[in-house]
Amino acid sequence: MEITFIILAAIVGIGGGFGIAKFLEKSNVSNMIKNAKKEASSILKDANLEAENIKKDKLLQAKEKFLELKSEHEKEILAKDKRMAEVEKRIRDKESQVSSELSKAKKVNDDFEAKTKEYTTKIEFLDKKQQELEKLHKSQVEQLEVISGLSAEEAKEQLVESLKAEAKTKAMSHIQDTIEEAKLTAQQEAKKVIINTIQRVGTEEAVENCVSVFNIESDDVKGRIIGREGRNIRALEAATGVEIIVDDTPEAIILSCFDPVRREIARLSLHKLVTDGRIHPARIEEVVAKTTKQIDEEIAEVGKRTVIDLGIHGLHPELIKVVGRMKYRSSYGQNLLQHSREVAKLCGIMAAELGLNVKLAKRAGLLHDIGKVPDAESDLPHALLGMQWAEKYGEKEEVCNAIGAHHDEIEMKYLISPIIQVCDAISGARPGARRQVLDSYIQRLKDLEEIAFAFNGVKNAYAIQAGRELRVIVESEKVSDDMAQNLSFEISQKIQTEMTYPGQVKITVIRETRAVNIAK
Repeated sequence: MEITFIILAAIVGIGGGFGIAKFLEKSNVSNMIKNAKKEASSILKDANLEAENIKKDKLLQAKEKFLELKSEHEKEILAKDKRMAEVEKRIRDKESQVSSELSKAKKVNDDFEAKTKEYTTKIEFLDKKQQELEKLHKSQVEQLEVISGLSAEEAKEQLVESLKAEAKTKAMSHIQDTIEEAKLTAQQEAKKVIINTIQRVGTEEAVENCVSVFNIESDDVKGRIIGREGRNIRALEAATGVEIIVDDTPEAIILSCFDPVRREIARLSLHKLVTDGRIHPARIEEVVAKTTKQIDEEIAEVGKRTVIDLGIHGLHPELIKVVGRMKYRSSYGQNLLQHSREVAKLCGIMAAELGLNVKLAKRAGLLHDIGKVPDAESDLPHALLGMQWAEKYGEKEEVCNAIGAHHDEIEMKYLISPIIQVCDAISGARPGARRQVLDSYIQRLKDLEEIAFAFNGVKNAYAIQAGRELRVIVESEKVSDDMAQNLSFEISQKIQTEMTYPGQVKITVIRETRAVNIAK
């Protein structure tokens, strides 16, 4: 019963709880619906207010835009009106200007017509006067022709010829005075520059021989140099190309060779062999080879020292070696390196006096005789050969032309070319610079004078300045001025073809006319 009662109580409790839950749920739903309706009405109210606000804003924006557009439109209309007013004003100004110009043009046209009429009248009057003057001039000319016995053309020709002769005489006199003044000034300046240059350069007189003397301590060394059956001396001669003369000269051996380099190699090799004491063919060949290498190095070093002393930069290494080899070359007994250094210094001083490029002049002066030290024999003159070497090793055109033209083999194109020629002549012509055998020197001077005497009309001939100038005095009755010019050319050509001489020979033909009267 209790269980039944419990079950029934549970059932009743469950049913009551379910009913209560349903009631509460229904009550909650109704509350939620009411709240939802309130919220919906509130949302609708807010939406209506916002819509009204948006509507008001849009209306305000539309009004503002309208007013803005209206204002811009009014401004454009005002601007157009202003421009139209300006255009109208310019048009009115143009119209007034055109009317003013038309009135001026009309006035100018009227003035022009008046002037034209006036000038036409004056021209007619002048034509009449001209005709009257021509008639009067013609009558006067006819009267003068009758009086003088000459026609007008003849008188005019005589007057023109007289004026021509007078003008020609005055012009010739003026030209002659100008030429004489220019010659005098040029000669004075040239002498001043040359004397200045010579005074500022003083070099030693260098004379070379074709033999060298090797001194020894005793004559016992001669036998060791000769060797058994002469094998040592033959080996030395074969290795150096130098003739070794061992004679009765006490304590001396003579080395003979035209090539100073080979002669120097032989001298140094002999010195080393004698000092060492071992003299036999194998040792001779070894020492000669070492000495040859030593001489080559010395040649390069001499070339470097020379260009440094003269302040010459950028010279090609091969040209530096050529300059070094000049130490062992001579020209008419004058050492070629000393001669080239002297010419370079003379050229530098002369170029400075004349306002030319001193460094370029020194460079050309040093290199002017490089053609005299060729590696192999050449048929070209040394000036042209030297010019080819200078061109090959990148020297400037001015330097190349100066080298090639210093003996007149080519035309001189630059101002430094005659400077090189003059300085070369100064260096070679100074007393003691070059040596010649006296007999050959005297014979050469005699041959020069005999060539001059071979021509007709030659009265006297004198070889002066150590054979560098030939003065020829001719008979004025037999040789005219034009013939004197031709005579100097013919003598120079004959000397060139028949004689051998150093440098140049200047031929001066002198024709003198004398008028002698005696006052008693």
